[in-house]
Amino acid sequence: MSKVEIKDIFEIKSVSTPTVLPDGEGATYSVTYLDEESNDYVTNLFKFDGKESTQISYSKERISNVVHPPNGGRSLFIAKGAHGKPQIFLIGLNGGEREQLTREKDGVNSALFSKDGGKIYYHVSSEPLTEDALNDQEKAGEQDDKEKFPEPVIIDRMKYKSDSVGLLKEKYQSVKSVDLETKEEITLFSGKENYTLHAGAGGDMIIFSSDESVERDFNFSEKLFIKKGSGNSEEIVKGEGYVIKADVSPDDRYLLMTHIGREFENATHAQIILHDLEKGSSVSLTEELDKPVGDYVAGDTQQSVEMNPTVWISNTDFLFLVSEYGSVNLYAGNVNGGIRPLFQGAHHIYGMDACKDYAYLTISTPAHPGELYQFDLKNEELKPVTAVNAKYAGEKNLVVPEPVEYKSFDDTTVHGWLMKPADYEAGGKYPMVTNIHGGPHAFYANTYFHEMQVLAAKGYAVLYVNPRGSHSYSQQFVDAVRGDYGNGDYKDIMAGVDYVTEKYGWIDTDNLGVTGGSYGGFMTNWIVGHTDKFKAAVTQRSISNWVSFRGVSDIGYYFSDWQIKADFNDIETMWHHSPIKYVDKMDTPLLILHSEQDYRCPVEQGEQLFIALKYKKKETRFVRFPSADHNLSRTGRPSLRIERLEHLTSWFDEHLEHKTR
Repeated sequence: MSKVEIKDIFEIKSVSTPTVLPDGEGATYSVTYLDEESNDYVTNLFKFDGKESTQISYSKERISNVVHPPNGGRSLFIAKGAHGKPQIFLIGLNGGEREQLTREKDGVNSALFSKDGGKIYYHVSSEPLTEDALNDQEKAGEQDDKEKFPEPVIIDRMKYKSDSVGLLKEKYQSVKSVDLETKEEITLFSGKENYTLHAGAGGDMIIFSSDESVERDFNFSEKLFIKKGSGNSEEIVKGEGYVIKADVSPDDRYLLMTHIGREFENATHAQIILHDLEKGSSVSLTEELDKPVGDYVAGDTQQSVEMNPTVWISNTDFLFLVSEYGSVNLYAGNVNGGIRPLFQGAHHIYGMDACKDYAYLTISTPAHPGELYQFDLKNEELKPVTAVNAKYAGEKNLVVPEPVEYKSFDDTTVHGWLMKPADYEAGGKYPMVTNIHGGPHAFYANTYFHEMQVLAAKGYAVLYVNPRGSHSYSQQFVDAVRGDYGNGDYKDIMAGVDYVTEKYGWIDTDNLGVTGGSYGGFMTNWIVGHTDKFKAAVTQRSISNWVSFRGVSDIGYYFSDWQIKADFNDIETMWHHSPIKYVDKMDTPLLILHSEQDYRCPVEQGEQLFIALKYKKKETRFVRFPSADHNLSRTGRPSLRIERLEHLTSWFDEHLEHKTR
């Protein structure tokens, strides 16, 4: 068997987004691969008819939002149109040419069929039709060369930029519909608020939400409504927060909502709320479960994933995904309040759809990137559908991590994994790298993680744990990091390092490394400012200064309030939690990796830390990635993803010794 290599990202494919066919006799799914020649991602659509798979699309493009009509006919998907904007296309699953249905100036965000299949509802984001906006449209027609004739961006609100997008014009999401027979387009909802149509039901009944607020910059909630035909909209009363998904039961009696509230801000568990459309009453079905509904895994392999946390399989029964104890599992529920685990294990279910007989699941494990499976709901048996990554998994020396569990300083149980080096032999001494996830409200899981396998292939043990603040555990655990950055979470990680180094004598305690990205980058910075235990460190897309972060990050002004629990005037608290405050104590050689177009943790965070370290004559290096944002390690240009891993591993190779027996 051969060793895992960095460039293997071109061999690994991502199987994702299963979507059940209307007759229930199979499903479509996407396969995404990284194309080395174009330095881009390509997604193709496949159909499994219950017996075999057939490729449906062949173009070198990204497609998303695959939806099948309820009564057969052509399916829809979203891809770039002639002018580079995402548009709705129709395609027959048994062959034939695709048809471009929309030609929206600003593109289409998402789409779904009406319940009778005669219309498609879709979302577009556009500027309000003010006099200035109309003038801008006229200018655009006269003057297309924006580089030669640049224009200023006028900003009146705090939500004016977004990572992976850049500076935002004042746009709002509206809802439109198009009749598939007449091709007539109608705008259903528009205005100075963002509308989302969640579901259609019989008799022209629709479920939609709006984030209308007089305090737009401080609004992090939306209201949910039901509208029947030409009647007035009626609000479905719920708590503050966002609806991830809302879907009506087949008989139009119940509404199933996956909802994230505001009780613990962005640390709040997503719950399933069942609303009786006849009685007008609502009840939470998963509050007592004390685990979040959905998938919150931190990874670097799965592509083109679209979260689908719930699905109806009858008028009264449904399936849903739960993040629990480092896995994502399948659960069953019913309108009477009963819920039960249906398919649990050391795995990551990152895609799900179902009909009354089968669930179609895309599943990854620590030693396999992922495949599509059919789960029989009657006998509860799992059967593989694809073998897209079978050759890769069978030919590579993939390390299966060992689960670890230990007590932290306050007797809190912490869970994680330890990987041995791929070339491990008893009696040897091996360096170890501790890897810290971002979020902080994400979690490491029983999933394939290419970066971990690369480190193991290069001779390192790899420790990765879920400190307090991580998802897949209790609400108390995920909330415990807020207001306590650098204390309990830091101690959880260090307790893990102590636990494994004391238990396993083959780990070389003189050659320890640490790395992490985003929140994990913050923690890497914090660690090297508070201990000399590590001989080398790599910080990625990190936070170094909370005082400046709140004014430069796309989420800074509210994220700092929520996570550090420090308002604008509380400089002392923000500075206390800022790793750069402790630069005098940073003696560990530190490599700083940062993306130029990172709007989440802007590159100035890396700049500040680099200059401070160089000024203090510390060993450091700064690597900046052009044309890359906060998601470089997951969805960045393939060539830059390779460069990132090469810089990361080279730094550890340079500073950590690999001893032999």
